[in-house]
Amino acid sequence: MGNKTIYLDHAATTYVKPEVFDAMKPYFCEYFGNASSIYSIGRESKKAVEEAREKVAKAIGAQPREIYFTGSGSEADNWALKGIAAAYKKKGNHIITSVIEHPAILNTCKYLEGEGFEITYLPVDEDGLVSLEDVRNSIKDSTILISIMFANNEIGTIQPIQEIGAIAREKGVLFHTDAVQAVGNIPIDVEKLNVDLLSLSGHKFYGPKGIGALYIKKGVKIASLIHGGQQERGKRASTENIPNIVGLGKAIELATENMEKYNKKLIDLREKTIEGLMAKVPYIKLNGHRTQRLPGNVNFSFQFIEGESLLLMLDMKGICGSSGSACSSGSLDPSHVLLAIGLSHEIAHGSLRLSFGDENTEEDVEFILEEIPKIVSRLRDMSPLYEAVKNKQKV
Repeated sequence: MGNKTIYLDHAATTYVKPEVFDAMKPYFCEYFGNASSIYSIGRESKKAVEEAREKVAKAIGAQPREIYFTGSGSEADNWALKGIAAAYKKKGNHIITSVIEHPAILNTCKYLEGEGFEITYLPVDEDGLVSLEDVRNSIKDSTILISIMFANNEIGTIQPIQEIGAIAREKGVLFHTDAVQAVGNIPIDVEKLNVDLLSLSGHKFYGPKGIGALYIKKGVKIASLIHGGQQERGKRASTENIPNIVGLGKAIELATENMEKYNKKLIDLREKTIEGLMAKVPYIKLNGHRTQRLPGNVNFSFQFIEGESLLLMLDMKGICGSSGSACSSGSLDPSHVLLAIGLSHEIAHGSLRLSFGDENTEEDVEFILEEIPKIVSRLRDMSPLYEAVKNKQKV
């Protein structure tokens, strides 16, 4: 393989596709006008924003007027929760979410608790799925919003979004889904899914970083998160980031056009990796639902090793993955998602997430299936716990 880098962290971010970059370029220097201006270069910018809005709307089955551009997926999540909380606080103060949400949701919920809102955090089963019965039983008269992520960023589990949305509709409760990992990877139709609000982010599907969107169903009231000018129909102030909005539109168009073919390839790579590692490495556990998972997601826990050491040794071989442990972000706690599905601290610390993308090949899979077992074996040879297990087996 030489010095080739095998990038397997597409759930963290993706590169900007050349076609996307080409679409963005004219809006940096040539059509640089402010979209709020009435002269021609301003009108060109305005037109580009509205074309991108139409592309995003089409990709998720929405109307263009229901799409609002944001600076990121995290901003969209914040706006959905804080905006609904503020707009509907006279109706109630209860919000339902799950224990495995992204920090953009969990930390916003924590903030809202400090503001007097009551939050119910639903548990998940060992596959990472919320129970529909739990959703239904958690709703009370004061419930104003349910926010459940579409697909988990760590273990890849896809939630029963349509069914959760149906329960919310039946009970007259608004339903938001953080679909940052799902958009561009799974076909989405907000109408069929009974979704009232949906967050997405461009850099998860080969668009630029620093641009996201929030779908807000027509008729849903929401308070603004950013106050100022009249951009985004008075809902989200600040001069529009035209190049990034154009890039988001192009990226989502490409992602939805080629989704079936793309997914077939990713599922094939995912399955080869899962089956290969399970056959070659003892004492491992696949995390997340076996089939109801993101097409390119693989998440394993390896007993008797540290995830960080595994990542560093993979990096030396040119393989980029990520760990179920948050050590690298300055915390020694293992992933809240892995603990929520019932893993012990020790096993959760030995986790590895590989997320496949457009440029990955079967050769990449063959290489990782050759290297990971060797690295795991080397790390286990340094583990006194593993030594004890081996000695026990001999007896």
